[in-house]
Amino acid sequence: MTTATRTGRMYALDGLRLICALGVAGYHFGDSWRLDGVRPPKHFLPDAAPVLIYGFLGVEVFFLISGFVIATSGWGRTVRGFAVSRAVRLYPAFWVGVLLTAAVVTALPVIYGVPVSGQPAVSDIVINLTMLAEPLGTPLVDTVYWTLWCEIRFYLLFACLVGAGLSRKRVATFATCWLVAAVVIPAHPRSLVTDLVMPDFAPYFIAGVTMSLMRRFGPDRRLGLLLAGCWLVSLQRVHVRVLDLKPGFAVPAWPAYLLLTIAYGVLLAIALGYTDRLTWRWLATAGALTYPFYLLHQRIGYSLIRTAYAHTGLPAPVLITAAVTVLLTVAWLVHRFVERPLAPVLATLANPSPKKVGSTEAPAEHVRS
Repeated sequence: MTTATRTGRMYALDGLRLICALGVAGYHFGDSWRLDGVRPPKHFLPDAAPVLIYGFLGVEVFFLISGFVIATSGWGRTVRGFAVSRAVRLYPAFWVGVLLTAAVVTALPVIYGVPVSGQPAVSDIVINLTMLAEPLGTPLVDTVYWTLWCEIRFYLLFACLVGAGLSRKRVATFATCWLVAAVVIPAHPRSLVTDLVMPDFAPYFIAGVTMSLMRRFGPDRRLGLLLAGCWLVSLQRVHVRVLDLKPGFAVPAWPAYLLLTIAYGVLLAIALGYTDRLTWRWLATAGALTYPFYLLHQRIGYSLIRTAYAHTGLPAPVLITAAVTVLLTVAWLVHRFVERPLAPVLATLANPSPKKVGSTEAPAEHVRS
């Protein structure tokens, strides 16, 4: 049986998503702010802060997963079907995230010791709801949304491939050219091309696309070399990211190299089918929570933790654990009562032909991003 004939949900992918989301939350709550507005993170988490700092890698791994998922589920789609599937997947939870975050930070503002503060204006909220606030130069309601603009640019690039018609050769050539551009372009002045190529994060998307080809057609020497090239460029990019961290204590780079390499290995194992027998259905629920949880966690979490600390003085680990639990619960509510009922409605409105909607959405039931 070839890899192209494999069907079924990749439960291990859902588990990897959850780990990434919790890692990012750990980084934000443990290292990227000052819990009391004054003292540095290590004061409250002397042992945990130097570990949680590496949770920032969750974003890189999310991009890695996205490259794999989009390339895997894009076969057999039209450009319209591809666009509809992405919009249906991203917008319902995002709209709730923007509105709920704006409401919470207005009711429970956190001003000092945070990377983002202030109450968003109504006009800013409206523009944020389009998911185009960053290219329009509008302040983000929550700074975690910056990753969505990266995702949208990747979708635009891949949509061009979908329009041209997906084939092994075409996708591999696209991935190779994109990696070369990501390496070469930083040597030149910033331009529109730089914004499109995304040299800082392109290696992760490309690596995911490459692993998708391995799953569909099997690994070969060319794909192996391309994946190795992505990994090497990724190590350089993550080194720069580590240097940009300023948590108030030394952050060695080698754990970031190791964790990123493990992530590459885990996703490669998933791509090659080594985890296909894993069928823990609770992982599907865990995977479904990651996107709304990611959208909601940062600023709402800051507000919840700071407010609870001011009123109770409880230890940071207790407050962070409680906040994550609350946010996971809210994420489940968003998934259950917003994403699930609204997605088919939006799909029908965007593509009213029942036959086309069915053929467009079927692959995404097993592999979602």
